[in-house]
Amino acid sequence: MGGVIVTNPPKADAEDVEAIGRYGVATVHEAMGRTGLLGTHLRPIQRDTRIVGTAVTVLSWPGDNLMIHAAVEQCGAGDILVVTTTSPSTDGMFGELFATALRRRGVRGLVIDAGVRDTAELRAMGFPVWAAAVSAQGTVKATGGSVNVPVAVGGRPVHPGDVILADDDGVVVVPRSRARRTAQASAAREQKEAASRAAFLDGQLGLDRYGLRETLVRLGVTYRSYEEYRNESAAS
Repeated sequence: MGGVIVTNPPKADAEDVEAIGRYGVATVHEAMGRTGLLGTHLRPIQRDTRIVGTAVTVLSWPGDNLMIHAAVEQCGAGDILVVTTTSPSTDGMFGELFATALRRRGVRGLVIDAGVRDTAELRAMGFPVWAAAVSAQGTVKATGGSVNVPVAVGGRPVHPGDVILADDDGVVVVPRSRARRTAQASAAREQKEAASRAAFLDGQLGLDRYGLRETLVRLGVTYRSYEEYRNESAAS
């Protein structure tokens, strides 16, 4: 079966990428209107790590990592490799040797909607990975696929050159065309959250800061003392 390897696709502007990397996944996700998350099934094999970069995408067949080998040649400094398969797979398609080759080329990490192995070695060398599974199951190199084509992860499209941001909360994709706007919106949200944080430290309640008491009234939520609640419950 054939495929295609697309060379030198356009990428998000480096300044916008680094600006997005100043914020957490949750902040960027909210700043984009609560979109862009690649699913709760992608979990980090390490902790307390955040990476940001531009996507190099790989579409492979399950249990076959041939196209990851092909993708290494297309990767450069500041990239993040994003791998998915044509049907669900948990096989360990990526390990320490791949990470060694990618680290040499300046790649910042891996997001794989399949399995990864050599996790202790990956943590020891400081190569960040977000994966759908951890499995020692080996793979073959027998079927063609594609590199730097649009793929879908967790139902969300990822195009080559899009911004990928990953941390302990998960992975979010920022379309290349929205990178600058998202960086600006994330900065505004961070300022808003800083103001709220200061207010909470000063003792203000979210009920008052966000006007939620009126929301409770509108939804018919009432307050009762314990005695009132107990008597009303007993009567009913």
